Amino acid sequence: MSNGARHVLGVVAGLLLPPIIAASLWYGIGEYLLRFQSAFQPSWLGLSAIVGSGIAFAFLAGSRLSPIASLLGGLAFTALGVIPTVEVQSGVRVLPDHWLPNVMEQGFLTVADSGVLLFLGVALVVVSLFPSRWRSSGKQAVHQPEYGPAPSPYASYSGPEDATRPMHRE
Repeated sequence: MSNGARHVLGVVAGLLLPPIIAASLWYGIGEYLLRFQSAFQPSWLGLSAIVGSGIAFAFLAGSRLSPIASLLGGLAFTALGVIPTVEVQSGVRVLPDHWLPNVMEQGFLTVADSGVLLFLGVALVVVSLFPSRWRSSGKQAVHQPEYGPAPSPYASYSGPEDATRPMHRE
């Protein structure tokens, strides 16, 4: 795959995957917490949403797509993760009340207030900084040795007729 195609796919993945990861993570954590608090039962739907968001996050962090994907996602998660600190320090609400459905808002508040969103954002930004992620995985030039192959130590052996000679001298 050419570098141009990698970067285009990286931009597309960086714009599409982070909102999907965030929505499924917030829904999964909110659903799991609300179900556990109300009925003392785990929510398998919530757990599967959390697992799905983890798989998508791993793809975003470790794929051979352009690091632009993880950089865009990392910046978005970092910005959302900083919001609780900004709100506490400034005393001003950055996000409106009830901007998400109840289950997702509970999940967002849990993940944002605990610092998990900031952790995920910083992890994605750092992953995108490795120089090896910016290089193409195209074929590298193969260097041929300047010298020929090493001679075999058995090159003087001429075949079965040598086997009839005695090994030692008399």
